[in-house]
Amino acid sequence: MKKLLNTLYVTSEGASLRKEGQAVVIAIDGHDRGRAPAHLLGQIVCFAQAVISPPLMAFCAESGISIAFLSTTGRFLARVEGPQTGNVLLRRAQHRMTDDPERALPVAQAMVAAKIANQRGLLRRGLRDYGKAMGPEPYALLDGCERRLSDAARLALDAPDLDSLRGQEGEAANAYFTAFPQVLRNPDFSFQGRNRRPPRDPVNAVLSLLYALLAQDCRAACETHGLDPQMGFLHRDRPGRMSLALDLMEEFRAPLADRTCLTLLNRRQLSVRDFRPEETGAVLLSDEGRETVLKAWQDRKRETVRHPFFEETVPLGLFPQMQAQLLARHLRGELDGYPAWIWR
Repeated sequence: MKKLLNTLYVTSEGASLRKEGQAVVIAIDGHDRGRAPAHLLGQIVCFAQAVISPPLMAFCAESGISIAFLSTTGRFLARVEGPQTGNVLLRRAQHRMTDDPERALPVAQAMVAAKIANQRGLLRRGLRDYGKAMGPEPYALLDGCERRLSDAARLALDAPDLDSLRGQEGEAANAYFTAFPQVLRNPDFSFQGRNRRPPRDPVNAVLSLLYALLAQDCRAACETHGLDPQMGFLHRDRPGRMSLALDLMEEFRAPLADRTCLTLLNRRQLSVRDFRPEETGAVLLSDEGRETVLKAWQDRKRETVRHPFFEETVPLGLFPQMQAQLLARHLRGELDGYPAWIWR
């Protein structure tokens, strides 16, 4: 089983990174502030204008350590990585299947049904944890949306084509985000619906950052197992879009990203002081707030859960790798179908 490697997050403006032996050294304003053993790193993610030395960049490319550059809001900017070693036969099989709507449909159905089931699982936890203490109207709303998600998951598995499937996904998203405020138990924050590019409220600022981090993990998982992250089953092809990584992350939005967001806000690990409004209408995390989110994200990925297919208890951060492996096995003909992950 692949080892869960660490991610080095660089959030300080003006930071510089260099190689010393088998370690990555981080300096700020000319003073060394940290050191990370390279053999424990899977990727480096920079949220700031950081300087990375050419020797370190070459070392990372040779060692399989990817370097990603994100904006302060978590928007993907660029990625540096070494030569791709994916099996060309596997990628040809992927391209053939994704180019055939009838063959792509069962994989997309499994991914969407699992996504909806996992959204339903998060709402069910809200019903279990808060129950009727939330009041009759919020309880009825949450219960009704949970039922809508159950129906949407069932219909997704029976969708006759990809367009119908995308419609069921949209219906599920509407129900899910209608209920989301009921499981947000911190009165300092409100949620009126999903918005992005830029996020216009604190909740969406946290969600956007977490989704960006999850997308990077899923892209790395695709590339690790020889898959083409650009060629997806559900998301339409578009220049610059990592469609397969976006497909893969659908199963993990609720269990990893949304759950982390709710934990941070409901436990008051983030306050209104951790956000700043911009003149453009965007709401951004402060440096301290972003560090809090990154730490919580790493902690969530270290939590262990039993994977039903592999029958092993592993960190949640490895689940994208495991699902990418299962998808690759399906493409090679080793599995009759793609067994999407449903959060229990």
